[in-house]
Formats: sequence, structure tokens, C-alpha cells
Amino acid sequence: MSSDAPGFELPLRLFMAFRVLIDELHAELARQGHPDMRPMYGFVLQAISRGSATAVDLGRTLGVSKQAAGKMIEALERVGYVERSPDPKDTRRKIVRLTRHGTDALARSAQIFDAMRNRWAKTLGHERLRALEADLRTMTPPDLWRLDVPGWFGGQ
Repeated sequence: MSSDAPGFELPLRLFMAFRVLIDELHAELARQGHPDMRPMYGFVLQAISRGSATAVDLGRTLGVSKQAAGKMIEALERVGYVERSPDPKDTRRKIVRLTRHGTDALARSAQIFDAMRNRWAKTLGHERLRALEADLRTMTPPDLWRLDVPGWFGGQ
């Protein structure tokens, strides 16, 4: 009998690590003035900051319908993370932009992630963490900003 963990444990441990990091991030964001941030919002704000400027663009990037993207935009607009304005080239379209509050949330998220990584390095050791990151780079696609997780989780 093998002393290796069962195969199903690997994805669950990877997901648990993701969950621990994201939960800690959002607790700290709440303490720093962003109590309305939700895990899904991070994907949306990243997509918008990388050029998904309309509900159609955003839906395509996130792997969700235009309607689902529109609902996410409305939710983010209500809590002040994005704003919509008419497209000067096509008044039928609305351009979505991050507000100062949305930009602040992304900047604080980056700082918090750096602090969490530093804590992991202290716990695991810098070399072990670098090796873990290198191994994950080997086993995953090169596109770090693949943001279609919302659609993938939703089964769309």
C-alpha cells in the first residue's frame, strides 16, 4: 500500500490554500476600508483593469453571459468600485471604468498578497516557497491572468 495521499487530495489542498489566501485577503481589505469586496469582484476588477471595458467584453473574459457580466457591473457600481459612461464612439455602448475606490482596492490587494506571501515564506522557508511556485508554474498554463473562473465555476 502506498503512503502517498489519495489523488483527490491534491486539488482539494490547492483549492483550500486558495480559499485561505482569499479569505484572509478579504478580511484585511475589510479592515482597510473595503468591507463590500467579494471574491468574485476581484476577478471582475482585474478584467476591467486589463481592458474589458463593456459588459460584452467582460462576459467574454470571465466566461459568463453578457447579462451576468451586466449584473456584476451593477453590483460593483452600487458599492462604488466602477462607473459607467457612454462610449464616445458608440452611444449604445457603456464603457466601464474603475473608480478611485476600485483602483485602491486592487492596489491594497496587491500589498496584502505580498504580505501573505512573505508570511508563507517565513513559515515554509524562502527556498521551499520558491520551489512550490516553480512547480506550480511547471504544472499550469503560462497565462497567469486567465480570469474565466466565474464562468468555469458556474458551468457556463
